[in-house]
Amino acid sequence: MEVSQKAVVKGGEFIIKPTDAQDVFTPADFSEEQRLMYQTCLDFVAQEVTPLLERLDNHEEGLMRGLMAKAGQQGLFGVSIPEQFGGLDMDFPTALRVTEGVGGGHSFAVAFAAHTGIAMLPILYFGNDAQKEKYLPGLTDGTLMGAYCLTEPGSGSDALGAKTKAVLNAGGTHYVLNGQKMWITNGGFADVFIVFAKIDGEQFTGFIVDKDTPGLSLGNEEHKMGIKGSSTRQVFFSDALVPKENVLGEIGKGHLIAFNVLNIGRIKLAAACLGGAKSAAVHSVKYANERVQFKLPISKFGAIRYKLAQQAIRMYAVESAIYRAGDDIYRMEQRLLAEGKGSNEALLGAAREFAVECAMLKVEGSEVLDYVVDEGVQIFGGYGFSADYPMDRAYRDSRINRIFEGTNEINRMLAVDMILKKGLKGEIDLMGPAQAVQQELLAIPSMGESDDSPFAAEKKAIAGLKKAILMVAGTAVQKYMNSLAKEQEVLTNIADMAIKTYVAESTLLRVEKEIATKGEEALSRELDMARVYLSDTIDIVEKAGKEAIASMTEGDEQRLLSMGLKRFTKADLFNVKDARRRVAAGLIEANDYIY
Repeated sequence: MEVSQKAVVKGGEFIIKPTDAQDVFTPADFSEEQRLMYQTCLDFVAQEVTPLLERLDNHEEGLMRGLMAKAGQQGLFGVSIPEQFGGLDMDFPTALRVTEGVGGGHSFAVAFAAHTGIAMLPILYFGNDAQKEKYLPGLTDGTLMGAYCLTEPGSGSDALGAKTKAVLNAGGTHYVLNGQKMWITNGGFADVFIVFAKIDGEQFTGFIVDKDTPGLSLGNEEHKMGIKGSSTRQVFFSDALVPKENVLGEIGKGHLIAFNVLNIGRIKLAAACLGGAKSAAVHSVKYANERVQFKLPISKFGAIRYKLAQQAIRMYAVESAIYRAGDDIYRMEQRLLAEGKGSNEALLGAAREFAVECAMLKVEGSEVLDYVVDEGVQIFGGYGFSADYPMDRAYRDSRINRIFEGTNEINRMLAVDMILKKGLKGEIDLMGPAQAVQQELLAIPSMGESDDSPFAAEKKAIAGLKKAILMVAGTAVQKYMNSLAKEQEVLTNIADMAIKTYVAESTLLRVEKEIATKGEEALSRELDMARVYLSDTIDIVEKAGKEAIASMTEGDEQRLLSMGLKRFTKADLFNVKDARRRVAAGLIEANDYIY
């Protein structure tokens, strides 16, 4: 993938700046090499993983480990790893596409993501040369397996509240670790553990811990609602002796490892959820065409067509946002490299710049998958509730994604908090646009000049949604100041407004860009999807805004803000029923997910 010459934007800046459609990356822009890599992942899941799902769920000894090793041998672990360690050294959008390609693999996708993400990347980004040489080749080719140990019984989202303790021994050669970690993915077969502990109970630090370390032991496999084939165990440290040279990164700087890797993990989780959603949606379409009721395939009925269309619309929309953000991260990485940053520092810095978008997409991606599998169960009817049909596993496996990589509640709070902090630090100019919105509230509404340019109405609607976000967020900051963090309901309202607006804009930009080269007729159904998603978003933003305004204000101020919200969310009616029917017709005719 060539270095892009497009404008480099800042994270969170979408709220205050319009984006040119030609500056966004869409799946249509993938190269032939990237398409082949994606297809390799789809084929691997179809041929190697899907036939074994039942056996994987029953934890057949060595089966998951063997599958993972096979994936490593085929080069699937090495997408982001430099060639010197046996990797392919491909760019970030390709890594996202590979994650999506594996996303339909149920428990395998979880094991894969944990290994290639939170287990390998800390060593790649924070390890010293000796640590990289020792561990990365084996982790890349599948001869070594990795796991990540952060969560403890008393600390989940509050990672820095960890109790696991490390003390340097008298000889100064080893750290003695004591504590326990839980919910450790790949715990049962991992050779290498990334472990976080507090040196002397204070300095939060990362360690690389080998499986055969004296004092390391494992709990039994957890009995879980879903992802049953994923090995999930507790890991115990009882006077575990870890060589001093296995400290990962700087002492006391473990939070930099944990949080920076999570930024990348969040957007990758969104991509994996998209892959899982596409797989479930295909099952939905095929079953709707096969199942006959009242002498007709149920795909003929409007209620079923609504579900099929809405599945496709939400997937297409979040896909648009994932690859827009992924390319923004890539372009920022290239800029940082040009400024002289090291390769590891550049990608971490780029992901940190777009941490807002990563958090938002983690929320949207996991909730899209939940929607798709839930409606999938409904389309299958009674068979959807049967473990002999695919929706049972898809439904149960989906649920964890709203908890992984920080709960969706935490990520909503984080997204808003990070945007506001960027504004306070002057990294993005929130104050100027927010003040302009306040002045607009007091002004007489202007009819404005007529605009007959393509997508003028849609762009005006999105601009209005951004004004609504600025108005509500600005009011919240003024009302609560330093206590805003305690107003989680209001923060959730603002987050929902921002997430849906970002995704709606990304979808419209994707369609606009592709229409410019292929013509509107070729993209007619995609345009339907963009318009339906925008219509849904306007309703969501209006509802969330009303809730926030009602909880923060009263009297004249409330009336003024309510009038402003109505103005900013005003849009012409759009026939979503017919648009959804057209979208569904494409799926039904192809008997597949085609968008």
